[in-house]
Amino acid sequence: MTMARRRTHRDPDQATYIISVAAELAGVHPQTLRVYERKGLVRPQRTAGNTRRYSERDVEQLRRIQELTGEGVNLAGVVRILELEERVRRLQTREQRLLAALQEAEARLNEALSARDRTALVPLKEVRRIRRVLRSDRLDDIGVRSPFAAPPVGRR
Repeated sequence: MTMARRRTHRDPDQATYIISVAAELAGVHPQTLRVYERKGLVRPQRTAGNTRRYSERDVEQLRRIQELTGEGVNLAGVVRILELEERVRRLQTREQRLLAALQEAEARLNEALSARDRTALVPLKEVRRIRRVLRSDRLDDIGVRSPFAAPPVGRR
């Protein structure tokens, strides 16, 4: 198995990088990573010997922090932006789940309505058409001649 192939199957949350490698991948100094950790911007995992280990997801987070600070956002602003981005991701995930549930409910409803229509003596759409015609007093629209003509409207 090649190195590139192994990398594509790696768990993005698996903490594999020591602080110097993570700093190099993110383009920052290792001391900057310690500052980010104190500010709560990144939370590396710890080994039994208490050394920091960073995951691919941590490195992506560090790159995002660098992008924001490079645009002039201070660390307090970065914290808020990252919180809001995470909230948006959670809401999008929830929206997708709710949309899927809604589509499933609509499919079940349509199936139930279709089953009801198949067992009805008169299809529902025909019942509605007949009711409309009866309300309008135009019986000839359903194929039955009315023995009584409706009085003219508005004429004297």
